[in-house]
Amino acid sequence: MRIRYNAPVILTFTLLATTVLIIDQILGGFTEAFFVSYPAFSGSALDFLRLFTHVIGHQSWLHLMSNFSFILLIGPVLEEKYRSAALLMMVLVTAVVTGILNILLFSTGLMGASGIVFMLILLSSFTNIRSGEIPLTFVLIVVLFLVKEFINAFAQDNISQFAHIIGGICGGLFGFLFTKAKRPPEPVE
Repeated sequence: MRIRYNAPVILTFTLLATTVLIIDQILGGFTEAFFVSYPAFSGSALDFLRLFTHVIGHQSWLHLMSNFSFILLIGPVLEEKYRSAALLMMVLVTAVVTGILNILLFSTGLMGASGIVFMLILLSSFTNIRSGEIPLTFVLIVVLFLVKEFINAFAQDNISQFAHIIGGICGGLFGFLFTKAKRPPEPVE
């Protein structure tokens, strides 16, 4: 038996986030410098980079573990289904969309992979979709997810429910787009 690097996007994402947190714990300030998307967007190269890298930065080990326990659970199955390149594109698009919308709509910085978690959760409900059908699991996840996030939006915490909602919307859109793109042609009678 040998250990296989079975989900390169998910595993590399996990290793990068873990490494960043370790470096931050040693040096201090590393995460805030490179892995937080700030609302004071000046258009510098670093600001553009942070639109993507904010999903790698985490405030604490608890923050990292709560995100990556889901990512490591759901991600490899989705990476196998959609392939590494497509999943990487989904992660990057979700990161930049949540980063841009956070800059435009809020006055707080954005850090962490929770938007990616919710993208993966909603995307996972499409694993058994058939042509012309909407999975009941998708409907239930959307309802539970939206109710939970709207209730939590009123809590006084440092959690961006907005990033969760946008990540979930991205996952739903990717599910519909990628499933539609993979459907076999209808038989001609």
